Amino acid sequence: MGVNLSYAGRAYPPTQPYAVGREHLHDFALAVGAHHPAHHDADAARALGHPDVIASPTFAVVIAQRAEAQLISDPEAGIDFSRVVHAEERFTHHRPIHAGDELVTVLHVDSITERSGLAMVTTRCEITADDGKVATVVSTLAVRGEDA
Repeated sequence: MGVNLSYAGRAYPPTQPYAVGREHLHDFALAVGAHHPAHHDADAARALGHPDVIASPTFAVVIAQRAEAQLISDPEAGIDFSRVVHAEERFTHHRPIHAGDELVTVLHVDSITERSGLAMVTTRCEITADDGKVATVVSTLAVRGEDA
């Protein structure tokens, strides 16, 4: 079974809230080499006008991948994760993610195209908090067919 092309246009229900903790932001920043004090020190972040420590720009992928798991683990979607290559990721930040955020994500399957045994699945994660939109993460996965 290949990727289910009828999933294009589907939206999944909102995720459970993800509580962003300082330790999450600190550990992620260390892992990606983001050394700006605003990622590690609440006083430094507040001095820049933020309510608390802020996430490095790619931290949104942590939130997005939790939402994308809904699609990957959906047996009817037909995505064999062992055959997936991450092709592209784009971030649009509407405001910084900061410690104390409670983030909810809605996953949209924007498109699925198939060519020569390769399915390209493009998803969009709309990440929100109580005060509105926080980030949009657009990902494209290349899913190799069994004959590829």
